[in-house]
Amino acid sequence: MRTVVSRLIHSRSSLPSPFMMTAPINGRYLSGESNKVDEPFKVEEAETIQVPPPPTEKLLVLGGNGFVGSHVCREALDRGLSVGSLSRSGRSKLHDSWANNVTWYQGNLLSPDSWKDALDGVTSVISCVGGFGSNSYMYKINGTANINAIRAASEHGVKRFVYVSAADFGLVNYLLRGYYEGKRAAETEILTKFPYGGVILRPGFIYGTRSVGSIKLPLGVIGSPLEMLFQQTRPLNQLPLVGPLFTPPVNVTAVAKVAVRAATDPVFPPGIVDIYGIQRYTQHKSK
Repeated sequence: MRTVVSRLIHSRSSLPSPFMMTAPINGRYLSGESNKVDEPFKVEEAETIQVPPPPTEKLLVLGGNGFVGSHVCREALDRGLSVGSLSRSGRSKLHDSWANNVTWYQGNLLSPDSWKDALDGVTSVISCVGGFGSNSYMYKINGTANINAIRAASEHGVKRFVYVSAADFGLVNYLLRGYYEGKRAAETEILTKFPYGGVILRPGFIYGTRSVGSIKLPLGVIGSPLEMLFQQTRPLNQLPLVGPLFTPPVNVTAVAKVAVRAATDPVFPPGIVDIYGIQRYTQHKSK
């Protein structure tokens, strides 16, 4: 970006003081102090100043080829960000046009040396990494992998880190112990490494159109009515043991919008955002 600035330079080295001007005579001005005729201001040639462009926001999405991650990538692109995605499989299998505007990296968060180059120039990170399996596997994917990413991002000077975690579901937490223990360990690491720029989103069931190969599953057929229903039963969420089962679902688009806003808005407050916070931020116009 180039900015052209013209300098106004008086023909004399100094102006009389006080500078009392009388009426113009033939386009020239008389100084009230000395009755001398002063020459009018002259405009010298334009001086070109090189002004550096504003810094580019570069976002890295961990798990950007997954259900939530792909929506995060699309939302970030719509907001004019430079977007990269890191996953074990690399490029998304989706054939949508937006995928051509993402820089796809292949790497394993459990092997830090395989992906640290993806952090070069990155200003913010959104992690959508998670998985199910045995308790040990779930802890490794939801906990250890994300902890590695959080530490690496901190070392590279990343400003903000957003983690798509999960809401508590009472008894379900015990059945999926490795999943939730891993999630909470990663959350603790974020609050430690990014005390002013770490945001944790805790949605419940995330619905939307999920692509499985060439098949599109319209999860909104179930999720959208449940979301409206559970909005009316919010007091039940406070019941012991079974209360968390009434946590309302949330649209994947809403999660993506709030995640990108949290990653790019410097005044977005750090800390944990529950499902009701996600819905509240979605209702606010994005900055």
